[in-house]
Amino acid sequence: MVERDPYLGGAAAGTTIPSKTLRETSLTLSGIRARRLHGVDLSLKRQATARDFLHHERVVKNAERTRVMNNMLVHNVDIFKGMGSFVDKRTIKIEARDKPPKFLKGDIILIATGSNPRRPDNIPKDPRIYDSDSILQIKSPVPKNMVVVGGGVIGCEYACTFAALGVDVSLIHNKEILLPFLDRDISFALENSMSKMGIKLLKPDSVEACTVMANGLQIKLGSGKVSKYEAVMLATGRTSNTRELNLEVAGITPGKHGLLAVDQNYQVIHPETKKPVSGIYAAGDVIGRPALASTSMEQARFAMIKAFNLEPYKKHVAPILPIGIYTIPECSMAGKTEEECREEKIDYAVGKAAYNQNARGMIIGDSDGFLKLIFKFNKDLSRPMKLLGVHVIGEIASELIHIGVSALIIDASSNLFIDTCFNYPTLGELYKYATYDAMGNRIKRLKS
Repeated sequence: MVERDPYLGGAAAGTTIPSKTLRETSLTLSGIRARRLHGVDLSLKRQATARDFLHHERVVKNAERTRVMNNMLVHNVDIFKGMGSFVDKRTIKIEARDKPPKFLKGDIILIATGSNPRRPDNIPKDPRIYDSDSILQIKSPVPKNMVVVGGGVIGCEYACTFAALGVDVSLIHNKEILLPFLDRDISFALENSMSKMGIKLLKPDSVEACTVMANGLQIKLGSGKVSKYEAVMLATGRTSNTRELNLEVAGITPGKHGLLAVDQNYQVIHPETKKPVSGIYAAGDVIGRPALASTSMEQARFAMIKAFNLEPYKKHVAPILPIGIYTIPECSMAGKTEEECREEKIDYAVGKAAYNQNARGMIIGDSDGFLKLIFKFNKDLSRPMKLLGVHVIGEIASELIHIGVSALIIDASSNLFIDTCFNYPTLGELYKYATYDAMGNRIKRLKS
């Protein structure tokens, strides 16, 4: 393994785990989780400093990096510190400061170099302008107000985290709908929750200019509005870390933003000839969407299974991949959305179950969360309906989704949830009642 950074774990340990830890810290510091405890106020009574805010993040990050290192040692992986680049299709050159270069040869090479935040040309450099990497080194004290540029997953997550701490947050998004890949019901519910948290949603709009001033940062929008902020966070996309790999000598040409094209086995292909490059594979952010820690690990495992003919261990990448978004509240999804069903002309039935009608949901005080199930419509009432999609917004949505993911993978029908006995009180029970709701909606439609 060749690694240029001082620590192993890449973005998963360096930014993914820390950002989710910051979210948990903000929930604790803000007292949001105590929202329904009568007469109890667990919110922080003093101004939180960046040191307070980041302490737990550093503890968790360091523990994850140690775990990754120990895993490499257990498996006897040789680790070479330095910048790796191709000399030819089978040779990697490793360059480290103040050391002579080393050369490694291999029949199989996996490129998993990740990505880095992309900065728009019209945004100047200033220590008060952060991206998703540098925000983890934010200076004390936490700013009183900030603007997040970009309403994608990263932008929405950080906007919620800082809003929970009492920061006056504005979010600039260039589309009318937040996170349009989500089912619209979930997207609109998230937008409503963010607005209730006090986040000002400026959409659709864009940044025309950013001016650095002694007492703040002035943002001029395409709509003409001008505002001043103490801090700016950029969430404007990412670029693959391929520029320094000298890929051309290996017969590889990166695409837009440095992305590598791969086939179904994650073997790198030439974007023009569409032919695979023998022995070279790629996984994770470097190949683009979905660019999640979970999917990146799945891709790399499968690539190496194919490269070394280890099919008995894993025959394919999971056919259904869950998406977890750590906003406040969390959102998660798997399978088809209503919008996709309509586009594909699939007749469907929907069932919903609300957290505030569920015993566990009431205990934790989540009054807005809900589970939404989408089934393939079947007018024969004696037959079950096949599950097509699962969508959740609310507390631990990213955990709750896994019941639905497992059901989708086995092509389950409505019978699975009706026949399952869930612990009481649990959020898992939402699956049974959302299924009852879908069955009731099917009957109503047939009677109308």
